Amino acid sequence: MMTRIAAKQLPQKYRDVIEEQVAIFARHRTIEKINKIPDTADIPIEDPSKWLRIPDVICVYVDMLGSTRLSAVTHDRETAGAYQLFTGCAVKLFAEFEAPYIDVRGDGAFALFDSDQQYRSLATAVSFKTFAHLDFVPLIREATGIDVGSHIGIDCSTVLVRKLGFKRYRGRSDRQNEVWAGKPVSMAAKLASKTADGELLVSDRFFERITHDLAQLSCGCSGGIPIGKKVKLWEELDVSNEGIFDFGKAFKLRSYWCETHGAEYCSALLAL
Repeated sequence: MMTRIAAKQLPQKYRDVIEEQVAIFARHRTIEKINKIPDTADIPIEDPSKWLRIPDVICVYVDMLGSTRLSAVTHDRETAGAYQLFTGCAVKLFAEFEAPYIDVRGDGAFALFDSDQQYRSLATAVSFKTFAHLDFVPLIREATGIDVGSHIGIDCSTVLVRKLGFKRYRGRSDRQNEVWAGKPVSMAAKLASKTADGELLVSDRFFERITHDLAQLSCGCSGGIPIGKKVKLWEELDVSNEGIFDFGKAFKLRSYWCETHGAEYCSALLAL
């Protein structure tokens, strides 16, 4: 298959690149179904027609709130420090919680988890949420006088994945990246964009997976002070009129890890 760009419309060497990709598009693609997120090295790049299909991948997406204002009015060192603290802590926490895949996007980051890691992904999100509330926001305010914050969203859905780019380019292997085609990353990012500072917003299809009381009910404390009863942690929201989601309901979490029982609850969720 040839490009529709005329010979005199673009220099030939650039037309050659486009023609190659159009020809690949015309081929039959093979889809290999797998059940787990693979190691990065096992994501295909050699065969241009091969994709992997993974069911119910969970995405935890975190994004910095107020980064534009921060960049516009502070000095380079403070801006650099804020980005490093926010994104650096995100990717390191994701790794410590054993997320199978981690990536950075703009002034945020996301982690992907397998379909049976719903409680691990929730514990990861609440841990980052607690860090942002207790450390990130106060530290940046003290350093710059500016209020920043965090957006966090979670979704899960089937994805297609392969690498695009060059296997090696002039001795380098960094001119390639994984492309995750599907809903969870984009939907998690859109959910995050709808939150105020310190809120976690999840899709209804993810919420249906976290049915255990540890994920649904409080420990019976408020700010570390016992109140004598457990309460529901989540608020249901109707997002059917938003026009950007492929689901009708979302659920919002405002609380953080309890000062008394947080570590216990985190470990218990990871054990589920």
